[in-house]
Formats: sequence, C-alpha cells, structure tokens
Amino acid sequence: MNEPSPAPEPEQPAREPEHSVSEPEDAPIVSEPGDAPTVSEQEEARKPARRRRRPGPFTLLALPGLTVLVGSVVFLTVAGKLPGAEDEEPARTPAAEEADATALVDDSFVPWLKQAAGACKVLRPSVLAAQIDAYSGWNTDSAALTGPSGIAGFDEAGWKKWGKDADGNGTSSPKEPVDAIMALGRQDGALADEVTEARTSGTVNGDLLDLTLAAYTRSTAEVTKAGKVPAKATAYVKKIEKLAKHYKIFDKGDASPGQAPYGTREHPLTHVTKLHTGVDFPAAQGTPVTAAREGTVVFAALTKAYGNRIVVDHGTISGAHVQTTYSHLSAMYVTNGQHVTTGTLLGDVGSTGLSTGPHLHFEVIRDGYYNDPMPWLGVGG
Repeated sequence: MNEPSPAPEPEQPAREPEHSVSEPEDAPIVSEPGDAPTVSEQEEARKPARRRRRPGPFTLLALPGLTVLVGSVVFLTVAGKLPGAEDEEPARTPAAEEADATALVDDSFVPWLKQAAGACKVLRPSVLAAQIDAYSGWNTDSAALTGPSGIAGFDEAGWKKWGKDADGNGTSSPKEPVDAIMALGRQDGALADEVTEARTSGTVNGDLLDLTLAAYTRSTAEVTKAGKVPAKATAYVKKIEKLAKHYKIFDKGDASPGQAPYGTREHPLTHVTKLHTGVDFPAAQGTPVTAAREGTVVFAALTKAYGNRIVVDHGTISGAHVQTTYSHLSAMYVTNGQHVTTGTLLGDVGSTGLSTGPHLHFEVIRDGYYNDPMPWLGVGG
C-alpha cells in the first residue's frame, strides 16, 4: 500500500471496528407483495439435461498502493472421454457452454429480458433467463410442457396476479414467451421489494438476490421465518446462480453499476444523508477479495449495516496508525487475530448487510478517522 502524497487529512472519526455499526456507511452499487408460488420439484423432467461447467477467468486489479483481487478462479478443462464412456461428449470450454445456452433463446426475447430485469435493482437479465432455463429449458412448445403453463411455469392463479399483455397483441397468456418473461420480472421484482424491506428492518439477513430467489421457490413467509435463505431453497438458489453465468452476455449493454465515491450522500435504503466512509467497488458475487497490505485481522464478523466485515490493522505507516476494512462480503476466510500478508484471501464479494447488490465497500482509517481511500490507492488526491 503506497503512502499517499500528500497524506489525506482526517474527515470523520471512525467507529470502533469491534462493534456492530447501527447505521450504514456503505453505498450500494447495483441498481435494485405477495408470496410466490412454490416451484415444482419435477422441473428437471421438463427440460433436456445439458452438461454445464463453471466459467471464469480472473482479473487482478493491481493498484499502486492497494491490491484487490477481483474475479474468479480459472478452470482448465481437458477434452477427452472417460474410460468406458465412448458415447460421452468431450469436455466443453466455458465459452462453448455459454454459446450452447444462449442459442436456446430467440434473439427477439433478449430485449424483453433486459426490460423485465430493468424494473428491479436486484435482478439481471441473466437471472431471469436462468429461471426460465431451469423450468422449461427455453422450450417454447407449450404442448411439450406439463403442469403449469408456458416457459416460466405460471399456473392460473399466478397468471391472474402477474400476467399482462406485454407485447400488445391483444392476448395475455403464459404460453406467449414475451408475456411470460415480463410477468416473471414483475413477480421477482415484487419479491425483491419484500425481502429488501425485511432485510432493512433486520428481520432477515443475506444477499438480496439469494433471498429473492428463495422467496420465489418457497415463499417470502418462509424466508422471513428462517431469517435467511431456508435450507429447502438452497439448491434452487445455487442452481439459478450457476445457470445465470451461462447467460451473462445478456447483461452486457445494460447500465453498469458505478463506483460510489467517498463523501457525503443520501443512503438509498435509509435515506439518511451522511458521510459515505469508503469507496464501493462493483464486482460479481463471489469475487475473491484480498488483503491490501500486511497486517493483523482485528475484526471479522457479521454486523447489521456492513454485513460480513473484516478489519485489518497495518500498524504504523509514516507515523500514522492505519487500518483497512472490507465489507458486505458473502464469505469470510480469516479470523480475528490472524496475521495476513499482501494478497491473502480474506473473503468473497457479496451483498450482506444494508446493500442493494454485490460490491466491496472498502475503507481506510488513519489515526481513528475515515479517510478517502483513493489517495492511498494512488488514484487521486
């Protein structure tokens, strides 16, 4: 971590990191009633099985002062056949898997996926595409589907609540793909609003997208009762998040979440105007976060506002006591008192606490006061 030149002046006394923060200092990065119907356990039988592999080249963001690892692990696959399985397809590359998935979706549906997801800050087009994939495999032949109707699986009651004539052709039907896509977006959006309210009030905790998907496959009431993603919803949530990676190309061209700077602003969830004590870096859910400099972990726990939060004490730098913090993590891999070096994996990017989407809220505390992190990163000031 470079020493800023000139050194930033203290702006705001930092709260004790050992205690939970009662009000949020973090800004969300990703733009954001009734219980949803339970998803049928027979959804796998409705679609042809397709082999999928986890994609993900990683990117190393090396800043002059602090080093933050953003990205996921690269998975190498070797083409070939398993012994005794001569009829099995050779291993597929992530790019090929993505191409296979997106080929299922008619190009004319993509703008509707974007429109349906755009009305909700939590959703992405890739998530809606993954939900439809999980239910019907994007099979638009309604005669081939059993049970609830159409590619998104709306029954009569669900369609009465969420269905509309989205494409303006004079007919509102779950068997019309455009109508179904927009109805699913409305349903997910309403569920996202419900779990956002529950999380803001402290009733539940967890990532907003995870909670929304859990409410979809189970119910908002069940999520609220559990206070988190219920165990019975875990498999569905993981499945959708895995499938969504194959449709990530649909997210391109949308308004990308920007970097929220240090400074005074109105918090979008609490609507309280106060100092945003750090910088928010947008990143995908599960992106690895590493230590910016050698030091000792002095706090690693869940808090109400910051969610999963880690504070690393770096000792004295140029006569000043410096700490860095990492908040809203989806997972933490270090414990209090642990010694870390530059690049040590601390946790993964998430959206726990008061946040509207995956990002890293990063702070620099100098002699007990929050400082603008950017000069320490060699980016400004």
